[in-house]
Amino acid sequence: MEENHEKKRIDMVKLKKTGAIVLPSIFTIANMAFGFFAILLASDGRFVQSSWFIMLSYVMDMLDGRVARLVHGESSFGVEIDSLSDWISFGIAPAYMIYKLVLKDYGVWGYPVAFLYVLCGALRLARYNVKSHFGGSSKDYFQGLPIPGAAGILVTFVLAYSMLEGEGGTRSIRVVMDQMPYVYAGIPFIMIALSLLMVSTAPYAAFKGNMIKPTSVKGLLLITAILSMILAYPQDALFLFFSLYALSGVIAGIYKALRNILHPKET
Repeated sequence: MEENHEKKRIDMVKLKKTGAIVLPSIFTIANMAFGFFAILLASDGRFVQSSWFIMLSYVMDMLDGRVARLVHGESSFGVEIDSLSDWISFGIAPAYMIYKLVLKDYGVWGYPVAFLYVLCGALRLARYNVKSHFGGSSKDYFQGLPIPGAAGILVTFVLAYSMLEGEGGTRSIRVVMDQMPYVYAGIPFIMIALSLLMVSTAPYAAFKGNMIKPTSVKGLLLITAILSMILAYPQDALFLFFSLYALSGVIAGIYKALRNILHPKET
């Protein structure tokens, strides 16, 4: 009788553990699905819809990690499938979309630019996984531009640029919209820069741990300001925030290098 009771208890524990792993994986698979659908839409030339599907992948990507921590469902399997989903949604999908929209006009030279982005995205995710498995990752900073951050610039560029052609809305920030033709012309160089930033050692804020506390006055004001801008000017505000984030790592890296030169550590 006691053996049957113990067996049932063990089975329940296994069932709960399996459920804790499966639940966040549902959001991860949804992330992958939206990324795949974005590729299909881009192949039909529906770039605005493709971009919004990648934005849905962002929502799923944010939810899977939070759900995993909530149900204590973190696992090596979860880390690997999450990276595969991110590679499709934030690596392959935006690279293909930008190729179809812009890089195809550069002929054969568009191929290596698009592939470089996909390759560096894969390397960035592989490095992150290694650090996660061996406990080398930081809660406060990422090493190199995260692949969602790189994809964010490309995706929001498409959304912002589409307004110049009368698609996707009319609310815009004039100073941002004035730069869109120049951004369009510089896309190959932007793609290369994003690729190199992903595999760089530049420090990027992770916005985890105690870096920003939503319960503090400062945190509430910052979150309110960001959400207000996104609600007022969704496409332009998102492009601006992703661009500032990408530049923040460059500025932090330069500052760190200069500090090491001017104040070298004593050995």
